[in-house]
Amino acid sequence: MGLGSTTKKLQKVVDMADDLYTKLNEQKEQLQELHATVEETSDRVDAIDREQTEQRALIEALAEEQGLDTDAILTEAVIEDAEAAPGDPTAEDGTASEPQSASETTD
Repeated sequence: MGLGSTTKKLQKVVDMADDLYTKLNEQKEQLQELHATVEETSDRVDAIDREQTEQRALIEALAEEQGLDTDAILTEAVIEDAEAAPGDPTAEDGTASEPQSASETTD
């Protein structure tokens, strides 16, 4: 076996290692970007959750001021959602009843 063929084989291994190192660095950068995106998304979700909690408190206060029973309204909404769930024959053929407004539920 000559030195020329050994040199070619070694060069091929070095080239493969270099390609692997480059790809590994690219994967590391992508993972860091993904981590940053996940953290940013988590922060946004937390902010939206806080805002939703504040809005819910305001809506409940307004409803109470108007004499509406928020628990009854929410219970009815859950029931209506369950009745209109996928696989429900009345939801598929379009014969599901229309949701009532908040004023209709308190009458």
